[in-house]
Amino acid sequence: MSKILILNGAQPYEFAPGRLNATLADRARDRLTAQGHDVRLTTVAEGFDVEAEVENHRWADTVIMQFPVNWMGVPWSFKKYMDEVYTAGMDGRLCAGDGRTSETPKSNYGMGGTLTGTRYMISATFNAPSEAFDDPAEPFFEGMSMDDLLRPVHLNAKFFDMKPLPSFGAFDVMKDPQVEADLRRFDAHLDSVFAEADHVAA
Repeated sequence: MSKILILNGAQPYEFAPGRLNATLADRARDRLTAQGHDVRLTTVAEGFDVEAEVENHRWADTVIMQFPVNWMGVPWSFKKYMDEVYTAGMDGRLCAGDGRTSETPKSNYGMGGTLTGTRYMISATFNAPSEAFDDPAEPFFEGMSMDDLLRPVHLNAKFFDMKPLPSFGAFDVMKDPQVEADLRRFDAHLDSVFAEADHVAA
């Protein structure tokens, strides 16, 4: 079975203490551990050791990024984690520079990643309802998908040559939460994604 790093990137606030993201991160850890995977969980808001997290990325076959979408991106504490951990890993452990060479200084930007073979999965929670996405008639996202919105997170992973697994979203979690249904969907998503991913890896 595979080695899985789960990052709980929630930033607790009084109006949103992060219980759902903690539940999803813990649920993924427990479910995947029970299936025989080797799982590590980092709760970013509780603090982290930069060097240990670089090595966690090098150790992992799969990285699950669990976070609430705050102002169209990741929470500030998760961005701080990325800034510190990913920058430290630019010494060759996560990437060898930005992919360009002195011979071709204008080509292949972003293609210097060294985590070849590592997969990642985004699991995000939204205040927005699912109906706000994938519909050109909706005026705010104008047909964008959740993955379109989270393109910078995908590009960060691509910078290290990680390959995407299907994303999971829990929607309308503030005004119309459907927690039990979301948890059932999450379980099914994990089972499907990791059964298929492990089959491909085998």
